Amino acid sequence: MNYLVNMEKITKEFSGVTALKEVDFTLLPGEVHVLLGENGAGKSTLMKILCGVYEPTSGSITVDEKSYSALTPKDTGSLGISIIYQELSVIDDLSIAENIFVGKLPTKKVLGMELVDWKYMKKVTIDLLERVGLKRNPLELVGELSISEKQQVEIVKALATEAKILIMDEPTSSLTDGEIAKLFKVIRQLKSEGVGIVYISHKLKEIKMIGDRITVLKDGKFVATRDLATIETNELITLMVGRELQSKYTARNQSQGTSEVVLEVKNFTRKDEKIKGVNFQLYKGEILGFAGLIGSGRTELMNAIVGSAPIKSGELILNGQRLKIKTPYDAVKNKIAYITENRRESGFFPNFEIWKNISISSLIANSNYGGLSGLLNRKEELKWAENQTERLAIKCSSIYQNITELSGGNQQKVIIGRWLAAGSNLFIFDEPTRGIDVGAKSEIYKIMRELADKGVGVLVVSSELPELLAVCDRIAVFQEGELQGILTSEEATEENIMAKATS
Repeated sequence: MNYLVNMEKITKEFSGVTALKEVDFTLLPGEVHVLLGENGAGKSTLMKILCGVYEPTSGSITVDEKSYSALTPKDTGSLGISIIYQELSVIDDLSIAENIFVGKLPTKKVLGMELVDWKYMKKVTIDLLERVGLKRNPLELVGELSISEKQQVEIVKALATEAKILIMDEPTSSLTDGEIAKLFKVIRQLKSEGVGIVYISHKLKEIKMIGDRITVLKDGKFVATRDLATIETNELITLMVGRELQSKYTARNQSQGTSEVVLEVKNFTRKDEKIKGVNFQLYKGEILGFAGLIGSGRTELMNAIVGSAPIKSGELILNGQRLKIKTPYDAVKNKIAYITENRRESGFFPNFEIWKNISISSLIANSNYGGLSGLLNRKEELKWAENQTERLAIKCSSIYQNITELSGGNQQKVIIGRWLAAGSNLFIFDEPTRGIDVGAKSEIYKIMRELADKGVGVLVVSSELPELLAVCDRIAVFQEGELQGILTSEEATEENIMAKATS
């Protein structure tokens, strides 16, 4: 068979820990080959070996009928291999065009001098942006874009290389349904041109729509390769996690609710009016979800609640106590936890080990006089970290491991563990399972329900309607900064939510 890529018996060890063990993987011209597995299964490690980031401990790699024991980044460039990483690698301080041409700026001679050819850069960038449907000025700074727009820039960067082998690691994790449809159109066009695409995603519905074949990894080992046309979703889940997962996480009698209010938000309006006159109550024992299109005001509301955006008016009452929160520091002191939508940029400290990432919020919450008073207790911090690592079943070599070495799902668990260690009374989850496999999602959903059952306030923002419907007892729907209504679990359907979000 004429393979673009044939990886045989790939093994990779890190300091005696086996990340991959004799894994086989192939890629055909003009196909989308999905790579599936739980976080930590070895998917990204395998692809980093294909991209020359890692050298395999053993095994062989054949690309275009030429065999290698290992590839280098230089090799992958000449072989036409390009990757879109799950964690964004765009540079905020550069323009869109500069990001696309970073490291390979086109030049032209003017009066004998080599100058950057901005006209050419702009023209090519406009064509590429139009291809993915991103309507932005090529000279606009990437730092001014939304997360979903940055994701599209990442895709454009890969398209600009005219790759023959394109690896997409969670490319739709920050995209809307409309943006995903445009991406799939691009993928189908690339397939028709003979480009081979490795597609890593945990969105099973999406996988069935775009994939041709699928390879499943588990604990660094090859499980199976199947044709997607002939395999059912439930079988995929079983292959990946080895067990069936529950699809509903709400308590049995939750729709009856309680009269005890955990959180009350009154007439919340931001100074920039990205949210206006928002009122709602969160009751003890329930999980309140927030739905709406991107930019509808959901995340903007959460930023105002935790003090990272100033408000013009409004009251915040938590467990009967009226709070004055002007900064995120105030939110931490008042036991409010915020798990942000972008864990790499604002969720964790990449230069810290696991134990420091877990203990830091507890230190802030328990310090006095704005942090001027409060002694560090390393023994206590390590104890907090050990407890949360065990409680949340975080997969790591030890609590001294750097957080950047963990999978996305385990990084998210570390962030949750930080707020659990701080004894938070209100948890705000913003896109909590972005880029996380179904097994880790299930565990996070269970944590949410356990928190709500213990009387802790839980708010969940998500762009995935099935997630909100599976987890939440009521769902608040936003449009253009205003609350359009709150649906009970009996009223909430995808159709009713979208009707309120777009009416």
